[in-house]
Amino acid sequence: MSQIFELIFGQYQGEPQHLVILEIIAVCFGFLSVWFSKQENILVYPTGIISTAIFVYILSIYGLLGDMMINAYYFAMSIYGWYVWTRKIDDVHVTPITSTTKSETRTSIFLFIGTVIFVFIIYNIFNTWDSWTAYVDTFTTAIFFVGMWLMALKKIENWIYWIIGDIISVPLYAYKGLMFTSLQYLVFTIIAIYGYRAWKRKLEGDLMLSTL
Repeated sequence: MSQIFELIFGQYQGEPQHLVILEIIAVCFGFLSVWFSKQENILVYPTGIISTAIFVYILSIYGLLGDMMINAYYFAMSIYGWYVWTRKIDDVHVTPITSTTKSETRTSIFLFIGTVIFVFIIYNIFNTWDSWTAYVDTFTTAIFFVGMWLMALKKIENWIYWIIGDIISVPLYAYKGLMFTSLQYLVFTIIAIYGYRAWKRKLEGDLMLSTL
């Protein structure tokens, strides 16, 4: 047990205490946000806004530009998603869970490619190609950009992007020394798998009702 604590907290030796506390707070709200997303609960967005705002600050301090841009984008898309999820499609119903259309799939591909190009340019401008993690950041940033956009639209495929990105992020953040964030992504992976299953059941149930 002591070795586990040493692995987690040893990475934080010499780090400012307020940053460690802020990371823990951001991780807690991140957990809540993903859990509320699984439950299709609108609280996914206010909790997500708090988490991402804190992470933007922390990651800017550490100079992790790709990760910082991901969270800044999350922050903006959380505001947009909050609007979409509460928008009524008629007098009673709000935006339902649906699958991506062919047009949305094409947009997802363009968004992924565009994000990779954008992050590549940003990393070149700031000359931050000092580690292999920068290349992985470029890839994961694109994955999460698409995932967040699809989640804001309530598309079930958003969970596939989250699962892939979360799995990659677990060892990535551990290598960077952000152990609490690494553990967060491990839990995110598990919740995302259950989230996909829950949304799939809901989507299949809605489709069955629509055929009656």
